[in-house]
Amino acid sequence: MIGAGITGAMVAESLTRRGHEVVVIDRETPGHGSTGASTAMLLWEIDRTLSELIQTYGFERAARCYTASHRAAQGLLSLARHYRIPCHIRDRLSLYLAVDDSGSALRDESDLRTRAGLPGVFLDHASLLRRFEIARAGAILSPDAADADPVELTHGLLKISIARGASVRKADATAFDSAGAKVVVGLGGRHEIEANRVVLCTGYVMPDIVRPTIQRPTSSWAIATEPQPQNLWPEDVLIWEASHDYNYARSTSDGRIIFGGEDDDSAVEPQAREALTSAKRERLRRKLRALWPKSSDKIDYCWSGAFDTTEDGLPLIGTVPGQKNIFAAYGYGGNGITFSYLAAELLATLCSGGSSPLFDDFAIDRSG
Repeated sequence: MIGAGITGAMVAESLTRRGHEVVVIDRETPGHGSTGASTAMLLWEIDRTLSELIQTYGFERAARCYTASHRAAQGLLSLARHYRIPCHIRDRLSLYLAVDDSGSALRDESDLRTRAGLPGVFLDHASLLRRFEIARAGAILSPDAADADPVELTHGLLKISIARGASVRKADATAFDSAGAKVVVGLGGRHEIEANRVVLCTGYVMPDIVRPTIQRPTSSWAIATEPQPQNLWPEDVLIWEASHDYNYARSTSDGRIIFGGEDDDSAVEPQAREALTSAKRERLRRKLRALWPKSSDKIDYCWSGAFDTTEDGLPLIGTVPGQKNIFAAYGYGGNGITFSYLAAELLATLCSGGSSPLFDDFAIDRSG
C-alpha cells in the first residue's frame, strides 16, 4: 500500500481482514496531508446529482453508483462502531439545499432518488423554514450520513491492521516495475520492495504511471468558529448546497461550526493556497453568516487542503492501465472518506479474484 492516509488505512483494514499480508508505506506521517484537512462530512450523496449522472450514463448505471455510495456510508458507520474506533463518529442527517428560487430541480431529484430506491424526502420552503429555520426554496433531507475525526479514524484503522500483522513504514516510492512476476517498488537509493500487488492510495499526488483523463486537482478552504453550542441549527444536520462549487457546513461535538468551500483549482500547492487563505477566510465567514445569521463571527481556525475531482463526480478505482497488478484509488471529490471505504471493499474483492460492474463505472481510463 502506497499512502497511509484514510484510503490506505481503509484498504489495509479490508485486506488484512481477509487474511492478506500488507505493508503500508508513506513518506509523511500517517493521516496527514489531505486526510488531516478533511472536514469529514461522511455523505453518500455524490458531487453530481443523480439527474446529472442519468443524463451522462443512463438510469441503471447512475442508480448503481448512488446505491453503492449509500451502502458504503452505511458500511463505514458499521465498521467504525464494530471496532469501537475512538473517532467521535456520529449519525447525522444530510440537508441538501436549493440555490435557486423555485426548488423544482431538487423536487425532481428527490423523485429520481425514490425511483432508484434511495432514502430521503423533499422539504418545501415552508417545511424547511419550520423545521430547520433556513430560508431556501427547498431541500432534500436524507438519512445515513455521519461526521467523524478523520485522523483518529485513520489511526484506529491502521492500529487494527498492525494488530493483524500489517507493517507501516516511512518510505518514498519513486519507481514501479510491474513487468515481472512481482511488482517492484523502488524506494530511492538501493532499497526496493517486491509485492504480489501494489495499491496506490496517494491522493492527488499520483505517480507518473497513472494517467487519467477526467481528473484534476483542486483546493478547498474551511473555517471553524469558536464553540457556540447555543447558536447551532436544529438537529445538527450536515448542510451542503445544490451547486457544483458548493459550500458545506457541520457542527462539532464541542459546538463549533465548520464551514467550507471556496474551491479553487488554480492554487493547489501549499504556498499558493496559503497566499489565498486570508481572502478565502473572509468570504467563508460572510457566507456562513448569510446561511446562518445566528452564528458567531469569531473564527478560531482556518485551513485548506488539496484533493482530486473528476468531471462526472465518480471516483477512480481499479487497475492502473498498462500496469499489471498495480491498482489505484483516488479522485473522490467531496466524498473522500465514503469513497475510501467503497474503494477498500472493491479492491479487496479484486485482490481475492472477484469482480464488480463498478470497476467499469469507476475505471481510471474512462472518458467523461
